[in-house]
Amino acid sequence: MRKNLVTAAAVTAGALTALSFVPAHAAEYSSAVKIRGVQYDAPGRDSNSCSSGNTDEEYLTVKNYSSRSTINLKGYVVKDAAGNRFAFTANHYLQPGDYVKLRGGHGTDSDTHNVVYRDNCNFLWNNDKDTIYLYKPSGSRADVHAYTKSNDDPDGNGYINFHG
Repeated sequence: MRKNLVTAAAVTAGALTALSFVPAHAAEYSSAVKIRGVQYDAPGRDSNSCSSGNTDEEYLTVKNYSSRSTINLKGYVVKDAAGNRFAFTANHYLQPGDYVKLRGGHGTDSDTHNVVYRDNCNFLWNNDKDTIYLYKPSGSRADVHAYTKSNDDPDGNGYINFHG
């Protein structure tokens, strides 16, 4: 009987040790909606002029990785490390596997064309490095994406080291 108790204690301790090695950020990625990538360095010279600028060439791609559930982005919030934020205030439905590009500038939001505009002509993402956070309507974190142009992504298209 004592041998069984010692074995059970060893197995329990081993299981607890294994659980302690689960990364602390693992819970962040329990959401089906994640950042797929970011075009943070718009092609050409940066100009945030609403009439002639290239802010609309800066965009964040958000994807629904679920194979079954349609997700409404209304209430989701995107923030960067400096505290700049964008909130999805209108209904925008992502079918399973679908994505949307959150673009700078002004335009017509469209489920058909997978685009939502920030209605702001200022650039949001830094051209050298940034961290982007995606929050669910509940306020819990859905995903995080960090990049550095010098190390991760020399062409500035943000598709290196993304989740998914």
